[in-house]
Amino acid sequence: MSGPTEGRAADNGRVYQSGGDQHITEHHHHGDARTAAPGTAPDSVRRPAVGRTPVVLRDRVELLGRLRTALEDGRTHQVYVLHGLGGCGKTAVASEIFRSATAEGGLTGLWVNASDLTSLRAGMLAVAADRGAGEGELTAARSGLRAAADLVWDRLDRSDQPWLLVIDNADDPAVLRDGSWLRTSPRGTTLVTTRQVAAHWWPGAELHHVGVLPREDAARVLCDLAPESGTVEEAAEIADRLGRLPLALTLAGGYLAHQVIDPWSMAEYGRALDRGPEVDAIELLDQGAEYGSGHDSRHLASSTWELSLDALRTHGLPEATTLIQLLACWSHDPLPLHLLAGAGVGAVLPRPRVELALRGLLDHSLTRLVPGPPRCVRTHGVLLDSIARGTPGEHRDALLGAAAELLGAVLPDVTRPWAREDPPPAPFAPHTRALLRRTVQWTEAGPATVTRVLDCALRLVVALHRAGDYASALSVAQDAVARGTRLLDASHPVVIAIRQRVGRALYRLGRYEEAEAAHRLALSDCTAAFGADAVETLESCVGLSPVLVWGLGRKAEAVSLLRRAVAGRTAALGAAHPSTLIARTYLLEFTVGPELDPVTGPELLADCRRVVGPGHPITLAAELNHGFALITTGHQRQALPLVRGVVAALERAYGPDHPKTLAARSLLSRVLAELGLFEEAVAQAELVADARARVLGPEHPWTAWSLERLAERRR
Repeated sequence: MSGPTEGRAADNGRVYQSGGDQHITEHHHHGDARTAAPGTAPDSVRRPAVGRTPVVLRDRVELLGRLRTALEDGRTHQVYVLHGLGGCGKTAVASEIFRSATAEGGLTGLWVNASDLTSLRAGMLAVAADRGAGEGELTAARSGLRAAADLVWDRLDRSDQPWLLVIDNADDPAVLRDGSWLRTSPRGTTLVTTRQVAAHWWPGAELHHVGVLPREDAARVLCDLAPESGTVEEAAEIADRLGRLPLALTLAGGYLAHQVIDPWSMAEYGRALDRGPEVDAIELLDQGAEYGSGHDSRHLASSTWELSLDALRTHGLPEATTLIQLLACWSHDPLPLHLLAGAGVGAVLPRPRVELALRGLLDHSLTRLVPGPPRCVRTHGVLLDSIARGTPGEHRDALLGAAAELLGAVLPDVTRPWAREDPPPAPFAPHTRALLRRTVQWTEAGPATVTRVLDCALRLVVALHRAGDYASALSVAQDAVARGTRLLDASHPVVIAIRQRVGRALYRLGRYEEAEAAHRLALSDCTAAFGADAVETLESCVGLSPVLVWGLGRKAEAVSLLRRAVAGRTAALGAAHPSTLIARTYLLEFTVGPELDPVTGPELLADCRRVVGPGHPITLAAELNHGFALITTGHQRQALPLVRGVVAALERAYGPDHPKTLAARSLLSRVLAELGLFEEAVAQAELVADARARVLGPEHPWTAWSLERLAERRR
């Protein structure tokens, strides 16, 4: 069939300019799926087909300004694309531009929903009718006798008034490409909203990202919707919990504003969101939809992102769903990309498909790249909670197991205390804690998976402790014990190991009585569960000993525990095993007598240097304690170069403010003072006192002790 038409056909998703005459030499009609019945036309193309519009459109000032300027300048022949995560407010921005262009700019506004081909086709034909197309032309287009898109753009080109055309919810750009629905025109401007960020879909268009709101504006959204429910600061706390996503804020505000029998305050709503398994946060959010746009899936936190995943499945990427479910095991914080390259991902996804699945999620704005190093992806927290809520129960154990295996591969191996370099724990801390929470939430996790997850928590605690971040180590350990004991017995080996780490962190924080209580309870449970000579029991003996010496002044009991630990570890592991070397290092420190032992210290140093190597933390600790023994027994000149070397090595390895460095520097100050080098002794003591006040706080016992030593050096 051939006939006169106007416009250029679309090919490969391009945005084409309409104008001029050409002849169609072939037209394919595809039947019902591509022919909208007359009754499916929208009620109006002159009004935005949106749900609840914002009371006030917060933020977006720069974006709105740029779009308004473009319209005021009459920049036709242009397509603007607003892209971003579902629920981030793209339609709200488009609606405000539509209002401004029509009410203030004098443009004719036209609004079409492109969520599927039927809606797009019906809406665009309604646009043609609005721009003067006759019933005969429309009938020919509907029946396939005329190219529908050519008719629409012919009428738009001939419009007697300049216009703004909004094509909303164009989340599948292939719908626009099929039929050449997206073009440019000298008579107007086109604005598209989409979740599809891939630039190849929008050649020639100007792309604008629409993200979450700044904290202050997000809080004001809640206050706009529910002004009587609480303060701006309370609103800001809820906004933070909801990741400042406009959809979530709108749902929360709708709920707060319309409760009648027992209205909640913002503070009560915030507490409900954080109540864990007792309250389904996504279900609570969705209740706010009752007071606005109803149960349209685009306006529900529980289902809006399923639209994107459905599209990915339709286009042959079902693995994208599995990958987002795996991401939902972790936190919304930036996730280092190399985590997804681990072998553990193969338990739930074919490894060759991971890259394609991730690209699909990125293209549909379900996650986004964060520049590095390290390069990361970041996924919105409400989206992750929604995905987790909808993950089938039969998949959850495998997903948690894979997430734990991938995380465990990048955290320190606590069975290898001689490992020379540990990865920095900070990037993985939020993901480990989130994995713990998800494991408790997903009750389908089996004991083996729970053990693997708790092992990740143990590794993180060890890494934080080694980094000198004792407060974080304590927080993670206590959280892991609380959650772990809901799923495993308190005497399970991994739970015991984390409990022992609670005691170590409490000691380092100067909370000696609590540390003793934690260690004694762990020691008692270990003895009952594993026996008096078990490795787990001996670990409690070692952990309790410094608390007794330096915190509570009970040296004799500490030495007895250490002798027991050294003997037990020697029998079980050997005298030169790293764990035995650690116990021997403690024992050297606590058993220094009036005379220097000519064997114990040198023999320990030789074993450490041979087994773990010079410069290793275990070796440095042994050297420092040998230096302490030399000083205590009157061999200051022999001790000085040894202690200086340890200070320099620890500063290189850990930095000047690490507690290990400060402990060594404190000993250096002592030996300098005893050798009469008072000026340098005072300088070293000042460094220690200042750093401990900053790092540990003025109330910590070690800070007070350092200030006392500084006062002595200055006399």
